[in-house]
Amino acid sequence: MTALVIAEHDNTSIKGATLNTVTAAAACGGDVHVLVAGHHAGAAAAAAAQIAGVAKVLHADGEGFAHGLAENITAQILTLAASYSHILLPATASGKNIGPRVAARLDVAQISEITKVESADTFERPIYAGNAIATVQSADAVKVITVRTTGFDAAAATGGSATVETVAAVAASAKTTYLGSEIAKSDRPELTAAKIIVSGGRALGSSEKFNEVMTPLADKLGAAIGASRAAVDAGYAANDLQVGQTGKIVAPQLYIAAGISGAIQHLAGMKDSKVIVAINKDPEAPIFSVADYGLEADLFAAVPELVKAL
Repeated sequence: MTALVIAEHDNTSIKGATLNTVTAAAACGGDVHVLVAGHHAGAAAAAAAQIAGVAKVLHADGEGFAHGLAENITAQILTLAASYSHILLPATASGKNIGPRVAARLDVAQISEITKVESADTFERPIYAGNAIATVQSADAVKVITVRTTGFDAAAATGGSATVETVAAVAASAKTTYLGSEIAKSDRPELTAAKIIVSGGRALGSSEKFNEVMTPLADKLGAAIGASRAAVDAGYAANDLQVGQTGKIVAPQLYIAAGISGAIQHLAGMKDSKVIVAINKDPEAPIFSVADYGLEADLFAAVPELVKAL
């Protein structure tokens, strides 16, 4: 029994979500192999070989993999699938794009966003926005799984000594062409990898106030900035800052929620944070039900005071 992890990378280094996925794969039992499909991605394959717990790295190098197009990576996975009992991907935008394609082509049921491995064929996954946990057992010969990375500790990025094996790259799909990307650049930590996140909600009232209040706090703490769906929908914050069921799932060491009431879809995205601090003037706000520390106060007064104290 061997598990194949589909690595996320930038052709130079391995992204953090892959490390959590390796931990999940190891819990399935048996060896763990990692597929690095990229273009001039030798450095990424070498980095994958250093991950603790990885027995082998499969390196497929082709121009069609340069931008991570799902059609091309899916085709590569299918050439290898017969040798594996489990195929695991991080439950990121990329993993959610590739995983269902692989499952459909293999005619198996995808097991989505697992948070725990009970055994080689039994897994836990959240349902109803995390209000219930379903235990799912699969009889499929090949189990295609996406992994909610907040549910698993990251494997050590160094200390491993896996072999790197070159595999033939499939031909690029003629039906899909990469045209370009618009990538938001920031000096702040990536939201899903940040150890500290400060999030603002609709109570901030405007994008100007959002930046005026939240940015100094984030700067003081070296934190990433997040936002509730209400704040994003109102135009106070960019879409890629949204935390929640329909945004990004995070589990930092510290999560500070300012002016966020705590709608169920927001809680689903951050309630696994190690320490949650809520600042809200409404004592009945649902956010207080999951907070480790709650401050009933006007955020426009409390947050600047906190910044001064820091």
